[in-house]
Amino acid sequence: MQAKSLTVSASLKGLSGRTRVPGDKSISHRSLMLAALAHGRTHVYGLLEGEDVLRTADAMRALGATITQKDDVWVIDGRGVGELQEPSDVLDMGNSGTAARLLSGILSTHSIYTVMTGDASLRSRPMRRVMDPLSGNGAQFWAREGGRLPLSIRGTAEAKPLEYRLPIASAQVKSAILLAGLNAHGVTVVEEPIATRDHTENMFRHFGVSVDVSELEGNGRRIALKGPARLTARDVIVPGDPSSSAFPLVAALLIPGSDVLIENVGLNPLRTGLFTSLKEMGADLTIENERIEGGEPVGDLHVRASQLKGVDVPPERAPSMIDEYPILAVACAFAQGQSRLRGLEELRVKESDRLAATVALLEANGASTTVEGDDLIIHGFQTPLGGGEVKTHMDHRLAMSAIVMGLAAQKPVSVDDTAFIETSFPGFVDLMNGLGAGIQG
Repeated sequence: MQAKSLTVSASLKGLSGRTRVPGDKSISHRSLMLAALAHGRTHVYGLLEGEDVLRTADAMRALGATITQKDDVWVIDGRGVGELQEPSDVLDMGNSGTAARLLSGILSTHSIYTVMTGDASLRSRPMRRVMDPLSGNGAQFWAREGGRLPLSIRGTAEAKPLEYRLPIASAQVKSAILLAGLNAHGVTVVEEPIATRDHTENMFRHFGVSVDVSELEGNGRRIALKGPARLTARDVIVPGDPSSSAFPLVAALLIPGSDVLIENVGLNPLRTGLFTSLKEMGADLTIENERIEGGEPVGDLHVRASQLKGVDVPPERAPSMIDEYPILAVACAFAQGQSRLRGLEELRVKESDRLAATVALLEANGASTTVEGDDLIIHGFQTPLGGGEVKTHMDHRLAMSAIVMGLAAQKPVSVDDTAFIETSFPGFVDLMNGLGAGIQG
């Protein structure tokens, strides 16, 4: 993918209007995977058509599912659990760590041989945190040093059910183990220390798989399912991605005179930590037209420009906003007073070391920060912000966060590469300019 640099200057007027963000990426990945494992035909409406999700569609086709698209409807004819075919070539997952980790779970309990690779960013990310637990079901894994892609998987024909307690809360690792459990003989159990996003569990139920969820002491959960399981095709309506909504939302909060309505946003309570944190900062943010679609809560976000104050975000909130910390950090840089974002260890194993990259983004543009262990402290609006160059490390969320900083800062912000935004948020710049952002280039 050709690098695309961009310099962003302050928006000359407030953002205004109504808009919709692309479909939820987490739900889009899972809808393709589970539809491919189901018996019958599934229609998916509102699928995110970014590069990451399209790589998942290609992978499921290579594994034997029939997937077609007509207008904005995707049609998947599934093969059934245990019936995926061995692909004739390497599966290229592009930039998507979510797809690679979740698919590892599925492949580990299918008696086929597969090889996954990805772009330079994905090949640098650790996979051992899924490889290690999944090896316990009888699958074999081969990877480069540090558990990095390319990754070869020899799935097992007689998969053992796993019982695993996550050392660190991670929806991806949890989901990989649960997906493996669909074709294991017996009860698969995952315990998580803090409740993480539960799209996998919700979608299992949607496709007819019984999932038992019970509360553990503290904020943890125990999730169990009995395999082998049978999935029955069901149509899926994908809501707007709350992680994608974060960028026009924070931009509207920071740019004076803004008044924006973001329609049809997913409001799963395990995904709305950012909205809670912003309200604690004094954001003028209301939720309108709340409803349930496809088993997930949905609503419209009405946001107006606000003077924000510092916030102390507890560590137990991290799983519900793990992808939103870079853009929250930008909001904190413009807030009055000190903010402390606690328990960010999971950020170190994202598309980049996202904690270090977020600190670099802020520091390059005049914000003062301190890192204490896994906590990030941001000393709000002390000097004019902007004027720096942001290195994105091929991380789409860092690129969009940097663009929002440029729109609100006193001095222009340079972004070294924005090409990877298309992997998760196709049309991002056009959407922002449709609200009046005035991004050039």
